[in-house]
Amino acid sequence: MPARREFRGRDEVEVAVLDALVDRRQTGMTVFELRSHVDEDIETLEQALNNLRRDDLITVEYAEERSLIVPVDRVIPEETEDDEDHFFVALFRRVRRIITRR
Repeated sequence: MPARREFRGRDEVEVAVLDALVDRRQTGMTVFELRSHVDEDIETLEQALNNLRRDDLITVEYAEERSLIVPVDRVIPEETEDDEDHFFVALFRRVRRIITRR
């Protein structure tokens, strides 16, 4: 499920992080889990996380000796928001990232 529309104009990596976190909003994600979902180097991911935390869009919770990153409630879309094209949008973004790296 994608993050709310008002956050979709952010940097591409930040949007990918928010989308991944919204999908796992109940359990949160570690940095390593995020890295496997976002497919960016650790420095780029760290910068995106710093920006999102600075803007109060994510929080870090500590549970069972693990640091879990979770989105704040205002990032999570309402059930009525349209997400039917999310799969294709995510696929397009991933392909575009792969192509631009070459």
